[in-house]
Amino acid sequence: MPDILLIQPPLQDFYITYKRTVPYGMACIAAVLTQNGFSVSVFDSLATKRSRDMAWPKEMAYLKPYYGLPDVSPFALFHRFRHYGYSYEYIGRIARESGAFLVGISALFTTYVECAWQTALVVKKWLPDCKVVFGGHHPTMMPLDMMACEAVDFVIRGEGEAALPQLARALKNGLALETVPGIVFRQTDGSVYQATPALMDDLDAYPGPSLDHIKHNFYKRGKKHSAVIVTSRGCPLKCSYCCTGKDSFLRFRQKSVASVLKEIENAVLNYDARFIDFEDENLSLNKHWFMTFLHALTNRFHNYNLELRAMNGLFPPSLDRDVIQAMQTAGFKTLNLGLCTTDKDQLRRFERPDVSTAFDRALNLAESYNMQAVGYIIGSAPFQEAFDTVSDLIYLAQRRVLAGLSIFYPAPGSRDFQLIHDLGILPQNYTLMRSSALPLNHTTTRIQAVTLLRLTRILNFMKQLTDEGISFPDPTPAQIFLDNPSDRIENGRQLLSYFFYDGTIRGLLKDGTVFEHAADVDLTRRFIQELKRIKVRGMQK
Repeated sequence: MPDILLIQPPLQDFYITYKRTVPYGMACIAAVLTQNGFSVSVFDSLATKRSRDMAWPKEMAYLKPYYGLPDVSPFALFHRFRHYGYSYEYIGRIARESGAFLVGISALFTTYVECAWQTALVVKKWLPDCKVVFGGHHPTMMPLDMMACEAVDFVIRGEGEAALPQLARALKNGLALETVPGIVFRQTDGSVYQATPALMDDLDAYPGPSLDHIKHNFYKRGKKHSAVIVTSRGCPLKCSYCCTGKDSFLRFRQKSVASVLKEIENAVLNYDARFIDFEDENLSLNKHWFMTFLHALTNRFHNYNLELRAMNGLFPPSLDRDVIQAMQTAGFKTLNLGLCTTDKDQLRRFERPDVSTAFDRALNLAESYNMQAVGYIIGSAPFQEAFDTVSDLIYLAQRRVLAGLSIFYPAPGSRDFQLIHDLGILPQNYTLMRSSALPLNHTTTRIQAVTLLRLTRILNFMKQLTDEGISFPDPTPAQIFLDNPSDRIENGRQLLSYFFYDGTIRGLLKDGTVFEHAADVDLTRRFIQELKRIKVRGMQK
């Protein structure tokens, strides 16, 4: 029976991206706890394909007109809300069987905090004598909010590796809780003690993640075992929408090349990892460090056929020919690039530099080295015009890149979160602080936001047609039924022809019935008008 049980809660959403849910942080904390003499178990509620449909949350009822019927076309978005992961009752049984004296629950994202609360409640029900501690971004930024849940005994603010061993030791030996960095707890007089966030001063002083606690057979990338690596903490940039940048408590720190190589060596040699995702905020920002790392990585693992990715995004100005060539040699096959927007006014509001020149350079180099690319933009932020996001999509349409649109959502701790609060437009429920909930109805309205999402799907479908050598259809009046709804490409072309004809975005039911999606026709017509003056490039051609 372990001393400490760490739990990654289930989540409830329209979709899940399993490759982004590897419990890397918990594996790192488990390693430090073990090093300090505690036995640890990790229960990853998301390491299962189990899911079930559930009723949409009442607070999301306003989304139904935007997402509509169950669409099987290439332009589909969301229509089913699901519980992903094991049931709460099963988690309770796991907690009881563990007999742990301390249970740590991850609450990384504000929008899923109610799932974390429910997890805490069920843990206390099945294991009433344990102590429950929350960690993650939301507890760090909103600790008093977390302590409002009766099942929560403690919150750790900041980095759990620096705090959780000390909390466990304090509980085990009856030491003063105030000595624990980052600790939040209820005092005997009913007030809440709140420490400043805990930080790891020297990342190399901590062990790498305990990979025994990750279900590697679940987190495969195709047939390859995968691993997540984080080489740094914090970010020196000051983007207004980000909560981990220069203005946060998380100062930028980076591990040594030797330390990262040791971590990768463990994943590759002992766990057969062949796909590695770097989840840093800015993996490539320090060119000297990054080039040293890439060369060392190539020298050490050139016979292992590794595939490398930085799915959290790369800063285009940090990528020149030398860097991209070294990345390709090391095993990078795709560049995930943060463009943000091309609109200068919005860039000033975001406090982001204009990276379009560097973005184009990176795309050209990616093509010359036979690499793919994904370009990410942000839409629907406060004071951001929807037509400017259409211009961003047209910018991406002309380039050899997959278009990725992120609908803005408020992140506690960011300057934009405070701005939205001051404007009085902050969503009233945490579940609404996610892109899929179209959280703001401000300068870009919700109907415009969902239109932008569908236009992104349309654009990427056009890029797919280009790559496959399939011509775009001529505009034709819409029909109400298609004979073979299972032919995704041909039906997509047919719906595209209707879109070109009248600017209406349509979907398709399984029985072949064609229906209209809710959309802003001014945006769709602007998009079609702009398409006429450009040549759409594919993702490969």
